[in-house]
This record gives sequence, structure tokens and C-alpha cells, in this order.
Amino acid sequence: MKKITAYFVRHGQTMLNHYNKVQGWIDSPLTEKGRADAKRAGQQLKGIHLAAAYSSDSGRAIETARIALRQNPENMNIVSYQYPEFREQCHGYFEGNDLNQMWQFVGAQVKMTSESAVLGTYGLEKARDLIHKADLYGEAESNDMFWERLDRGFNKLRDNSQDGDTVLVVSHGMTIRSIVDRYAPELDEGVATINGSITKLEITDDDIHVDFFNKIDFQS
Repeated sequence: MKKITAYFVRHGQTMLNHYNKVQGWIDSPLTEKGRADAKRAGQQLKGIHLAAAYSSDSGRAIETARIALRQNPENMNIVSYQYPEFREQCHGYFEGNDLNQMWQFVGAQVKMTSESAVLGTYGLEKARDLIHKADLYGEAESNDMFWERLDRGFNKLRDNSQDGDTVLVVSHGMTIRSIVDRYAPELDEGVATINGSITKLEITDDDIHVDFFNKIDFQS
């Protein structure tokens, strides 16, 4: 059975993160802090031999991967791939809106007004369906749509890797937390994924094991 070690890194802080805006499929550049987040992650991973590097096709993820890989000269010529399957979830109509306002609108369906209340009561997957139902254009991803896409990304990664490979994957906060929530829910303590944090996965042909989640003090 093929086994792949994948270090998932959340992209560095962006302008829209800084202003507390909804950022899924839309994009914004890394801030100075965001570039430092990416550099920190690269420093923490520089002792690991990588077979390949992956990111979503969002600019913030591509830039984070580029900065992180620069921290080890041996990774400068590594083959990098951009997979749209590793994007953040799509929030449809709510993209770019104030984050708290989105949750007030979404939570009105279940008489709640905050992200913590909705997620704490319904969990990430049902909350994703609530966002989908609240979207005036019907274009926010439902949970089934999200996982169909993400599972396709994992299958592409499996097909592109050899047994024993170690890879970098730069993705997004809610995407990484959703993986942990599905495969190791005991590790999800209900806090946001930190910009530049590292989550380690062991990926086999038919399963995903989470070694650790949301670390900013990892030493290879």
C-alpha cells in the first residue's frame, strides 16, 4: 500500500485576513506578516527532503509555497504543482464580505448570530450546508460539493506520488481544519487554523491519518 507524508501549511496572512473579510475563492496579497508566516513555516520544514510541492491555485497559497521553499536551497528547483482542488471553500455571494456579518446572515436560519455558535452547535460540515443555503446566488459550495473537490485533489496527489514520498501542500485554513475535523476530530479544539501553521498527514490509498494539527513550533 502506498504511503505519502504530507505537510499541509496554511498560507500566510493576507490583506483580507487582516481586515476580517470572507476569503474563499477570491484572493488578496500576503501582508508583511503573511510573508513572515511563510518564511517561518519554511524554516521549520527546511530539514525535510521533499519529493514535490503542491498548493492551491490561489495566489496567496502559491506565494506562500514559493517563500517557504526558498528557506532550503535544495528545494529551489523542486517540481511545484497548483491544484484548484486544494482551494478554500467557496462562499459564493459572501466572498469579500465582513466575516461577522456573513455569520449573522447564515446563522439567522438557525437563530444564531456568531461563527462560534453555529460551528459549536452544528459542526463544520453542516455549517457549510447552511452557508450554501443562505447564498442568494446558490453558488457557495455545499459540504458534498466541497468534499467531492477535495477528495479529487487527494486522489491526484496519490496518483502523482511514489510510496514513501514526503510532500509540501500549501492550502487554506478551513480546508485544513475540515480535513482534521473529518479524519481526527479529537484534534480540532474549535480554534481557527493559524496562518503559516503546519499540519502533518499520512496519506494511504484509502485513508488519511493526522499526526498533528496547527503547529507553529514544529521542528523537523
